[in-house]
Amino acid sequence: MSKPRSTNVRRMTMAAMMGTMAFVLLSINFSIPILSPFAEIDLANLPELIGGFILGPIGAIQIIVVKIVLKCLLIGSESMYTGEIQNLLLSLAFVLPAVLYYRKDHTKRGAIIGLVIGALCKIVVGVFTNLYLIFPFYIKLYGMDWQAIVDMCSAVNPWISSVPTMVAFSVVPFNIVSCALNAFVTVLIYKRLSGPIKHFIQ
Repeated sequence: MSKPRSTNVRRMTMAAMMGTMAFVLLSINFSIPILSPFAEIDLANLPELIGGFILGPIGAIQIIVVKIVLKCLLIGSESMYTGEIQNLLLSLAFVLPAVLYYRKDHTKRGAIIGLVIGALCKIVVGVFTNLYLIFPFYIKLYGMDWQAIVDMCSAVNPWISSVPTMVAFSVVPFNIVSCALNAFVTVLIYKRLSGPIKHFIQ
């Protein structure tokens, strides 16, 4: 049986609201220089995860797309949209596995396991997008080479001396911290927000 049209409209409205919230949180960020001189941590995954747990994978995708579109329209891109593409891929890699697993095991334990799976997926995607999308773009844009990128990282983290150590001591731990922060806050506040959100869309 199909859902009433009014319910679908409310679900889409909620997805748009959560996407707008994700965009706002994307703009409120901070860096951990010892881990990465480039990236910044934010809580934009928070409404994506909470919304995805309630609205399902399609709702999660809608929230993520709204966030990216608002970023492109209202702020623009400083990386010819490679940063936005990476953000899209990282968000999908983190949120969708968590949401899909939670739908299979609709318990707090299921949510935590889903978040761990999503974090692992995001870490892997983070490595590949940095190595094959983000860093190559800046190397080409500024006429740099890989050693210049490594030198910038080693200036803040003496354990970094090569591309593999940059991945091991910068890219991976940075994504671990980002995932852990978003997952922790999600688990902390999900129950408080899920009731009002479900009441709105029903």
